[in-house]
Amino acid sequence: MWLRRLVGWDESEFMMVAPWRVAEVQVIEDRTIRVRFVDGLEGVVCFSPDFFRGVFAHLIDSVRFQEVAVVGGAVTWPGDLDLAPDAMYDEIKLRGEWVVGNEVSAESNLF
Repeated sequence: MWLRRLVGWDESEFMMVAPWRVAEVQVIEDRTIRVRFVDGLEGVVCFSPDFFRGVFAHLIDSVRFQEVAVVGGAVTWPGDLDLAPDAMYDEIKLRGEWVVGNEVSAESNLF
């Protein structure tokens, strides 16, 4: 069951523009979410401890992490924090999952 849905968008119109837009997000465990894109692709996003630095530091709190939502086709948290849906889509399409935070800078995943 999906917990959060993209509100106010017709998915068929969205897919014509960008199949990598996120349609739904669900927290499945601490530091892990499941996403579904408008073209139907689904996968998991895992957040390594390195992700929870800087502007993302407060998301280490599971209550704050669970405030995740889809806004404008991107995974977001309050405070205008979001992840690049195109990078997420590419990794999930290739590997079935995206591990965020293992990169040199987590901020490079923002759009």
